[in-house]
Amino acid sequence: MPGVSLRALTRRYGDVAAVDQLSLEVKPGELVALLGPSGCGKTTTLRLVAGFLAPEAGEIWVGERCLSSAGTVVPPERRRMAMIFQSYALWPHMTVAQNVGYGLRFKRGLSRADRDRRVAELLRVVQLAGYESRYPGELSGGQQQRVAVARALVVEPEILLLDEPLSNLDANLREEMRFEIRRLHETFGITTLYVTHDQAEAMVISDRIAVLERGRVAQVGTPDEVFLAPRTRFVAEFIGRTNLLEAIVMGPDLVAHGRLRLRVGGGPLPSGARVTVSIRPHDVVIGEARPGANSVRGTVRRASFLGDGVDYHVQVADSDLVLRVAGSATPRRRVGETVGLSIDPSACVALAASEERP
Repeated sequence: MPGVSLRALTRRYGDVAAVDQLSLEVKPGELVALLGPSGCGKTTTLRLVAGFLAPEAGEIWVGERCLSSAGTVVPPERRRMAMIFQSYALWPHMTVAQNVGYGLRFKRGLSRADRDRRVAELLRVVQLAGYESRYPGELSGGQQQRVAVARALVVEPEILLLDEPLSNLDANLREEMRFEIRRLHETFGITTLYVTHDQAEAMVISDRIAVLERGRVAQVGTPDEVFLAPRTRFVAEFIGRTNLLEAIVMGPDLVAHGRLRLRVGGGPLPSGARVTVSIRPHDVVIGEARPGANSVRGTVRRASFLGDGVDYHVQVADSDLVLRVAGSATPRRRVGETVGLSIDPSACVALAASEERP
């Protein structure tokens, strides 16, 4: 399978740069999620890769083939790609087998028996064997999504593109389909770009995540890297929950937020610089001080029971800082109770500012 190379892609709508000199390398056989809020350019990027849109600048390469550049765009039908849409886009008047096998009608050299055999194999892989004669209206949302996946895979594309494919499903089915799509990716190993605004979805499905901000890649890395070591405030806020505090660097690994002093990880910091420190709620431990950890005391201001845990808001003593803390369900802490908090320095991540642009 070839990889995909996006090189300084730009696409504007009027005065707005939906995609702004975006560059990204997708390795052969890799699944990369394009993750970001509405308007960040992720769907526009996918449509540029598919050939539905032409870039104003930049290039798109698949392996050794240049598919898009200024003035030259290979049409979608010649790109050896398959796309799965948010709406599934199944033909309601066709059976499941007819929907899945539709793309094979345009492949030369395939007999009817070969097409039927390939359709049956794909339906078995997506766990829809026995549903060949049903119509889309007779299927659940998850089953329709599996038909859309089978239809995309049956033509053996070099590149697979998915645009918010699970957003129409309910929460439980969405979670099930995340694992199903990951299983299918591991089975076929097709180079894949997956657009989503759902952080949990991106974490489960992808090999790497490209977080998009205002048409550019803010950070790219494995799910572990973007969650545990965000580079900017935007990435820290968008990937999961976090506490953010503005601080001044007092030493190579020491910052101050008012009277509060915290040791941070990540290497020496320039003295006197202003930084934003990210602390994930699950990294704040309620209890007695631990050796080597940042230790503070605070008062519980709010406690929200979540079933398997409690979401606490704790105001740090002698400070206006309120930390969100993910605590266990037992023992329960009461509102107004004074508690000790411990935070490992490696969990205190100093962030760079987001890139300023005109």
